[in-house]
Amino acid sequence: MSPESAHPSVSRRKLQLAALVLALAAAAVVLAGIATRRSQATELRERAESQTVPTVVLIAPAQGGAAATLDLPGRIEANARAPIYARVSGYLKSWKVDIGASVRNGQLLAEIETPDLDQQLLQAQAELATAKANAALAASTAMRWQSMLASDSVSRQEAEEKAGDLSAKQSVVNALQANVERFQTLKHFARIVAPFDGVVTARNTDVGALINGGGGPGSELFVVSDTRKLRVYVSLPQNYVSAIRQGSKARLSVPESPGRFYAATVQSLAQAISTGSGSMLIQLTVDNARADLLPGGFANLSFELPRASGSLSVPPSALINGKNGLRVATVSADNKVTLKSVTVARDLGTVVEIATGLSANDRLIESPPDGINDGDPVRVATANATGAPAQPSGKRDSGKQ
Repeated sequence: MSPESAHPSVSRRKLQLAALVLALAAAAVVLAGIATRRSQATELRERAESQTVPTVVLIAPAQGGAAATLDLPGRIEANARAPIYARVSGYLKSWKVDIGASVRNGQLLAEIETPDLDQQLLQAQAELATAKANAALAASTAMRWQSMLASDSVSRQEAEEKAGDLSAKQSVVNALQANVERFQTLKHFARIVAPFDGVVTARNTDVGALINGGGGPGSELFVVSDTRKLRVYVSLPQNYVSAIRQGSKARLSVPESPGRFYAATVQSLAQAISTGSGSMLIQLTVDNARADLLPGGFANLSFELPRASGSLSVPPSALINGKNGLRVATVSADNKVTLKSVTVARDLGTVVEIATGLSANDRLIESPPDGINDGDPVRVATANATGAPAQPSGKRDSGKQ
């Protein structure tokens, strides 16, 4: 065979071999794609199944016995507060102290000019002098007629008439004397003085102002407050009435002094529940010798409350509030959910005390996922590398049904 006839046979075999290699490569690509798709589908299915079963963090109900804190707002008032009104009418002659000044009992605050009262006093004194002169004349006349009666110079009737006239004129003297003393007493009220040791917290008048005697609303000239000791009023919810007694202690804080606390003591309780608020008014006292606290302001009172023995407490996030009432989600030994209805004994803010429906051995979901129901399977979170539990897969919805 010649070389020319052998060349086409070799070329044909090479083409067949190349075609076979290409076919094998295409088959390999197809098989690899199918395997990848199967692997992705399996991974996707496993991921969907893992997301269908939520991961939850379990906690145990806390046993009672530790102290709990109850925080309530309060209103600060001076231990004694006296609005000072004018007893007499006139014009303000002068004032001696301004707001913020410390005053002593009986210290002069202001003086009032009383021209009308002065004239009334002068008139009363003149009328008294006239009445005294008439009484003196009636007394001498009665004595003469009495001596003349001994010699039968006058009748007994006439002598008794003179004695009666003396008694009447003496009664007029007594009445006018009382009237003079009344005006003199009123004149003393032209001097406005402090009723006790304290601080002037208001001054509502000035020199030359027209002063009307009386105690109408808004007409006080000064307000003097005793701030050495303060009273604090707090509305105590009915649920906690049994925990607070006379002599109970509390910590008081005010917004203007963050981080500072003052000791307050319960002095008295109203012993009645207000129908409007469902709470009882209590009064506390706090020492204010350094004048750190201001009357009329607001304060926060923190009471230490002992928990009831044998009670269980849970964090607020563990509660489910829906159409079926207040419930918690517990997990059984086979990791199935059981919803239990509970009743709250006291809500202390950071923890909630449970009265009924929960036992100390229950495994409680810390934050139940949305839409969780009885019998749902869950996956319990395990500790991570730091020893902290894994985070749950969902948040609690307080409005879930």
